[in-house]
Amino acid sequence: MSRGPSEFLPLPEAGVIAAWGPNGRHAALFEDAFDVLLETPGGGVSLSGKVEARRRAKHAIEAVAQRAAQGLEVGQADVRVAIDAARRGHGGGAPIGRRGPVAAKTAAQARYLELLAEHELVFALGPAGTGKTFLAVAHGAGLLLSGEVDRLVITRPAVEAGERLGFLPGDLLEKVDPYMAPIFEALTEILGAEQLRRRRDRGEIEVAPIAFMRGRTLAHAFVIVDEAQNASRLQMKMVLTRMGEGARMAVTGDPSQVDLPSSADSGLAHAVSILEGVKGVAIMRFAAEDVVRHPLVERIVKAYDADAAKRGPRTLSGR
Repeated sequence: MSRGPSEFLPLPEAGVIAAWGPNGRHAALFEDAFDVLLETPGGGVSLSGKVEARRRAKHAIEAVAQRAAQGLEVGQADVRVAIDAARRGHGGGAPIGRRGPVAAKTAAQARYLELLAEHELVFALGPAGTGKTFLAVAHGAGLLLSGEVDRLVITRPAVEAGERLGFLPGDLLEKVDPYMAPIFEALTEILGAEQLRRRRDRGEIEVAPIAFMRGRTLAHAFVIVDEAQNASRLQMKMVLTRMGEGARMAVTGDPSQVDLPSSADSGLAHAVSILEGVKGVAIMRFAAEDVVRHPLVERIVKAYDADAAKRGPRTLSGR
């Protein structure tokens, strides 16, 4: 049954197949998300529904079709990512990196992107290689490019294998940059080196250690707190309360990789324990099976987890 006026969106065969999905499962996701009716009469898809609903559905379907045209697999996670991006008005897909659209590779990553879109504060916990930092950067870059935030602020505890900023040569940026290397790699992947440089020069992208957040109010900004397991309880409270009007925040970390002298001082687990269930706060927990790096990484993570379980609650500090 038609849900309103209809229009035809021509697509190549691969795009039609991706939009419909196995047994129509993708089509059902599009229909439920946008309150439209999707049909495949041949040579494309037909959408019936209100004008705005059709517009957003078209953006999402085009993003999925683009992925299919690149020869990439399209699963339900990819469809959910495209739907989420279209709902937020990002023009039909996730931010575009140098290797194509940034899309979730697992159902957990798709859920993570949904939480980032729906909540003001999201904690992402899990082992290295699950994409928790990269996807936060991609999401923040998308908000910056679309004008939904004025700044992307990235902060990280200056604690790494016992080193301290004061022992490093150079000015503040030179001292901080080595700690921010994973962030800059992700930003370069999303924005490209030249655009990243311009936006840093204009102050639209800012990096600083957590200590330099004290006394500030971060309004209309997307804030990423990376390696948060190495923030103390006082630092965590301080940075969380920097959020000003129109601000959003993603806090990422691996509670099993604490580099502080005492793992009990870590503010990440403490913050999650007292903030879970608070309105506006979401918790995303990744597991070893969500690792999307080399397949061996997942097996390594599981081996370390098993060893930690045998030895008791003592926190691993190695990387």
